[in-house]
Amino acid sequence: MSSERRIVILVDDLRSFVDGRAAEVARTSADGVEVLRRYRGRRIDELWLDHDLGGEDTVWPVVEVLELAAFEGRPFDVGVVVIHSANPPGAAKMLQALRRWGYEVRPAAGSPHVGYLGA
Repeated sequence: MSSERRIVILVDDLRSFVDGRAAEVARTSADGVEVLRRYRGRRIDELWLDHDLGGEDTVWPVVEVLELAAFEGRPFDVGVVVIHSANPPGAAKMLQALRRWGYEVRPAAGSPHVGYLGA
């Protein structure tokens, strides 16, 4: 297997990539934090974030890990953070917070790349 494999992480409680691309998938904020920790020190090509993760869970613990790393002068090496949330206020707040810390962020609400498989 090539060491050139792109690292793509998706944090979403229900949706997946509909094109079948290889990705690490985290369904909760705690799982998202754990996946980030596993990839610390490596290039993450794409980090896809949903805001609402079911019940009272949101993506904010993941965002806080990214913010803290940047605050400490050691931001995660992320090519692009893609915010695909259907929650406009939550998405706007995430976008603002992550851009403030120098992350490249792209809004993608309604992206055709993520959806409900088997639905």
